[in-house]
Amino acid sequence: MEFGLLLLLGWVAGWLTTVAGLGGGVLLVLALSLQTSPAEALALSSPALLVGNLHRWAVGRRDVDRRVAAPFALGALPGSALGGLLVVAMPTWVLQVLLVLTSALALARALGWWMPRPPAAALVPAGAAIGAVAATTGSAGLAVGAILQSAGLTGAAYVATAAATAVAMHVGRLAAYGLGGLVTSETALLSAALALAILAGNVTGGRVRERLPAEVCSRIELGVLFVCVALALAGL
Repeated sequence: MEFGLLLLLGWVAGWLTTVAGLGGGVLLVLALSLQTSPAEALALSSPALLVGNLHRWAVGRRDVDRRVAAPFALGALPGSALGGLLVVAMPTWVLQVLLVLTSALALARALGWWMPRPPAAALVPAGAAIGAVAATTGSAGLAVGAILQSAGLTGAAYVATAAATAVAMHVGRLAAYGLGGLVTSETALLSAALALAILAGNVTGGRVRERLPAEVCSRIELGVLFVCVALALAGL
C-alpha cells in the first residue's frame, strides 16, 4: 500500500469517528482489506485505532459514563481476545463474508430496519459478543451504538463512552493478533504512522463537530455506512 494513501485513510478514519461518534474504524478496515487480506488489515489498523480511541477517551474523560463503560469493557476485553484468536485460524473468504454481513446489519440499523435495544443488565455479555465481532470484522461500531443509546447516552457522553469501550476491545484483540503472529515489526511501523494520521483526524474532527448540528452528524454516519457496504462487497 502507498504510504500517502495509508495516511489519508487514517486521517479520514479519525475525522469521521470524532464527528459521527462511530464508523471511521470500520471504513479503515474495509479500505485496507482491499489492499491486503482482511486479517492483515485488522492487525494493521488495530494498534492505530487503539491510539486514536485512547486520545478521544483522554480528551472526553470527564464525559465517560462509567456505569455503562465499566461492565461493557469487562465483557469486551475477553470477548475481543477470543475473536482475535479466531481470526488467525479463519479462511480469508469467511472473514470477507463476515465483513459484508456486519456492514449490512449496521446499515439496516441506521436506516431503522433493525433496531436492537439490549437491556442495561446485558452489558457484560453484550460486551463479550460485540468484542468478538470487533476482533473478527472491525464492524462492531453500530452494535456499540445500540448499547450506548439504549442506556440513554447522547452527545459528548456518547462519543467519550464509545471511545472508552473501544479501548477495551482493541487491547483484547491486539493481544490475540500478537499471539497469532499477525503483528510484525513492519505492521508496527505502519501502524505508528497510521496512528499519527488518526490523531490528526481526531483534532480536526473535534473542531468540526463543535460547529455541526446533530442531524448533520447523523447523515455523515449514514453516508459512511453506505460506503462501508460498498467496500465490503468490492472485497468479495
